[in-house]
Amino acid sequence: MKRLLVIGVIWVGCAVAWMVLGSTILVRSGATSSELVQEVHLLWGPPLAQQPPNALYRETVRRREKITSKDAQGRPVETEIEREEPVQIEIPVAQSDVAVKLALEHRRKGLNWFPTYTVDFRARYGFVNTTQAPRRIEMRFPLSTENTIYDDLQVLDAGGLPVATTIAGGAAQWADEFAPGQRREYTISYRSRGTSTWHYQLTAGTGQVRNFHLELDTNFANVDFPAGTVSPVSQRAGAHAGVGGRGWHGEWTWKSLVANAPIGLALPERLNPGPLASRITFFAPVSLLFFFFVVAVFATAQRRSIHPLNYFFFGLAFFAFHLLFAYLVDHLPILPSFALASATSVALVVSYARLFVGWRFALREMGVAQLLYLVLFSFTFFWTGFTGLAITIGAVLTLFAMMQVTGRVKWDQATGAVTPGPVEPLVRSPH
Repeated sequence: MKRLLVIGVIWVGCAVAWMVLGSTILVRSGATSSELVQEVHLLWGPPLAQQPPNALYRETVRRREKITSKDAQGRPVETEIEREEPVQIEIPVAQSDVAVKLALEHRRKGLNWFPTYTVDFRARYGFVNTTQAPRRIEMRFPLSTENTIYDDLQVLDAGGLPVATTIAGGAAQWADEFAPGQRREYTISYRSRGTSTWHYQLTAGTGQVRNFHLELDTNFANVDFPAGTVSPVSQRAGAHAGVGGRGWHGEWTWKSLVANAPIGLALPERLNPGPLASRITFFAPVSLLFFFFVVAVFATAQRRSIHPLNYFFFGLAFFAFHLLFAYLVDHLPILPSFALASATSVALVVSYARLFVGWRFALREMGVAQLLYLVLFSFTFFWTGFTGLAITIGAVLTLFAMMQVTGRVKWDQATGAVTPGPVEPLVRSPH
């Protein structure tokens, strides 16, 4: 019992060391604050959300108002006056034909990868003067004001000629003369860059969209749509292919739609070494507990003597895996770092254990146990969403294996004095 208590103290000490290491990795990776995300947005741009243009014309309207005053006797007197007021009347977009291309490129900051992208935006918008009088219509195309760049921003008329625009109030603005019932079309294009997500806001609040068409091409096939966005009407493998020749093409087409949700796309995330290393480190005490349990059962069943100090060095060898992996990912890709750290830790345990339990036990029982409960256990964190299930299955299989292996062991004898060598008789022969 005293030996088990000492091993328990060793396990607790190792668990504390892993908590400290895991916290250090979180600080190094910047996962505990939003500062790193803000730095990425400042370097490569924030998530972009494009809004549709709006148009309006101004006119003066006459309004009649009643004003109440008092006469000389203090009686109320109502007077009707007429005044002129300038008003703004909005014109809806008559047609939208939008084409967008997203090119993904993962960029690393610290121990994290971020999905950055460049966007090629080109859209043709139609406006109609639905009144019976000539109007000077002012148009406004919203632009992001949060650390966003717009390369080669152009506004062209139907003949492909540049339209004089001004950039003010976070928008590109221009105006044109419209005859009664006249329709005009403008093409707007630019290149920009952002991070993580791209959105197109169909309307401001709940509104109606008419004659709308948007096609989106990406250089990646693993697309995802954020919650609260409108899914495409049709989608297929796209021609805007990236690495490996994979791409995606989606289209949103409506003749008339009332909506308050945007179109959106979330770019695929890359496995981040910092958060991965921290999760593996925080769960390391569980893997060491499995290892101690299996090795102790095998050693007791085979009547082999393993001192608590030996368990202490086993724990250090496990800790060496996580420490080496945490700092290798600064300089190497994740998988080579994982393989090198695993090989180092297994070599430490097996080469040390063979000195007091022999090569056979060190390789078969201890080496295999370490591969299962350190290497394979840690590798389950690469399977996002299946880690808990994989660990549960491993625990059940471990229980089954230990019950089958030790089912015939006579524990009263196995837990007695170990016999590293032959037992000498108590009475010596006179000869």
